Amino acid sequence: MAFATTCDAGFEMLAGWTDAPLAASLATFRRHCPEIGERHPEYAPVCNAQRALPADVDDHVARTFFEIWFRPEIVAGPGKGFVTGYFEPEMEAAREPSAEFSVPLHRRPDDLVGVNDGNRPAGFPDNLEFARSTETGLEPYPDRAVIRDGALSDRGLELAWLADPVDAFFLHVQGSGRLRFADGSTMRVSYAGKTGHPYVPIGRIVVERGHIAREDLDYPRLRDWLKAHPDEAREIMGMNPSYIFFAPVEGLAETDGPVGAAGKSLVPEVSLAVDLAHHGFGEPLWIDARLPADPGTGGQPFRRLMIAEDRGSAIVGEARGDIFFGSGAAAGERAGRIKHSATVYRLVPRRCDGGEQTDGG
Repeated sequence: MAFATTCDAGFEMLAGWTDAPLAASLATFRRHCPEIGERHPEYAPVCNAQRALPADVDDHVARTFFEIWFRPEIVAGPGKGFVTGYFEPEMEAAREPSAEFSVPLHRRPDDLVGVNDGNRPAGFPDNLEFARSTETGLEPYPDRAVIRDGALSDRGLELAWLADPVDAFFLHVQGSGRLRFADGSTMRVSYAGKTGHPYVPIGRIVVERGHIAREDLDYPRLRDWLKAHPDEAREIMGMNPSYIFFAPVEGLAETDGPVGAAGKSLVPEVSLAVDLAHHGFGEPLWIDARLPADPGTGGQPFRRLMIAEDRGSAIVGEARGDIFFGSGAAAGERAGRIKHSATVYRLVPRRCDGGEQTDGG
């Protein structure tokens, strides 16, 4: 199956479009069609059309499909976007506490409930998204420092135990991870809720205290500084009151990415975390940036068609994105160096007037 089209939708404005690897982007978009086509009528013709495609297509067919059914629209303006990176941490863990493994990961408590305009008590803080349900009503849930000091220790909520509080903190930041136990078994864990307190970026605190220069701050440097200064790290990590609860993830193959907020297994350099106030899951977004590939290297072109599949507390704004780079230490080292401006385009559904499906290769 191939496509023929003579109309111009403006894709010439996307530098690198003609050489971009698009097959994985189309495959990732297609798995959202059962939901996005129903929620948003403008996507229904697109999702109907993709059913005619074989399960696997090459970059050429994917490129032509997007050109027929979408048009690019710049978001905010050239260079006005900002991207960061995230990854799935992998770390050693234990199923029972010990002197070595003493930092718990918690399941979601059964008294944690969402707060909205319908159930928010009078005078309840506007910035709390979750609360504790009690016999007398809703109250703020304990924050990170209080939970760290044992507020949930008698509830039987421990899912697993880690050795290092810094590793646990960054697992909270990433929202998912792969735990490896001494017997060779593994457990994938993902976000299951949070205390609702606002997220406070501790890197800003470390910079303000003069420990790392602002221009040098990235994930590897911040992690290494925290591990080298455990007493002050404990204080600083406690200044981020947001605390994440986890759930085990079943049914993922070893090669699958973690499950994002859209309920899909994330794909490296295709899945993007976005601000859901401005974008919906399944929306295609073209990212044009210069990003470092290796430590000490200058920026190299990063031009990808990404699919909105996740969200994050720190991802705020129409032109803000968080790029998923994969699993493990190497992905973490790369993701942690990304804090760069970008030009962002959304692909808006439309039907190319001159396009038609044709048989043949």
